[in-house]
Amino acid sequence: VQLQASGGGSAQAGGSLRLSCAASGHTFNSDAMGWFRQAPGKEREFVAAIRWSGTSTYYADSVKGRFTISRDNAKNTVYLQMNSLKPEDTAVYYCAVKRRVNTIAAMTSQNYDYWGQGTQVTVSS
Repeated sequence: VQLQASGGGSAQAGGSLRLSCAASGHTFNSDAMGWFRQAPGKEREFVAAIRWSGTSTYYADSVKGRFTISRDNAKNTVYLQMNSLKPEDTAVYYCAVKRRVNTIAAMTSQNYDYWGQGTQVTVSS
């Protein structure tokens, strides 16, 4: 599986951006796709995740209510709509695929199987 992330850029605090992640190669209903981010000098952290099937989504507390993860199975693409952006959302954002996910813990862990290149998001105050 290859992942291509896009949609990063700059925004003012309170603004919005939408990230996209297109997956090529075969994906399965039991897979999940996640978004992670890494700010300068900080460790990479989980942001959001969604299964390829069903409606289950999961969010980090820091983005809950502001970010929305969604998917378009026909396009093999997952999106991250980011609203009410804050300067602390500034980071490089990565998308990733995890095979055969069975638990919430697995979906929210860092242990994903395939990773895309990052896309920079910069939020100014």
